[in-house]
Amino acid sequence: MINLNNSTKNRRRRYTRMSEINVTPFVDVMLVLLIVFMVTAPLLTVGIPVDLPKVKATALTDQKDPIEITVNLEGDVYIGESLVEVENLIPRINAITEQNTEARIYIRGDRVVAYGRVMEIMSIINSAGYIKVALITQNLK
Repeated sequence: MINLNNSTKNRRRRYTRMSEINVTPFVDVMLVLLIVFMVTAPLLTVGIPVDLPKVKATALTDQKDPIEITVNLEGDVYIGESLVEVENLIPRINAITEQNTEARIYIRGDRVVAYGRVMEIMSIINSAGYIKVALITQNLK
């Protein structure tokens, strides 16, 4: 006679479920995603498209991240990617810099925008006490 209890016990021992999770595929996917983001992150810049003027000049090197103000083709003013009314420009800059007038501010103006509009924005910033204001151009290659 065959003992049925013994054969079922052996079968249960052989086919137990694995309780550990295999994390190797998960780690592989995460590393690939990390590499993809590391490659694409430097390609992302400020989202306001502006046709910058081309000049032959040396680039400024600054360690801190400056505030970028953009004047687009229509003459609209942006801080970063958010549209700002000219009347609210200085209060927004003061809030961002915590009223540090030594903060570096870059102005990006479209190539065909009236010179007076860019200078108007620059003079508003300068009259608020900010002295490190620079214009961004594109180098000729």
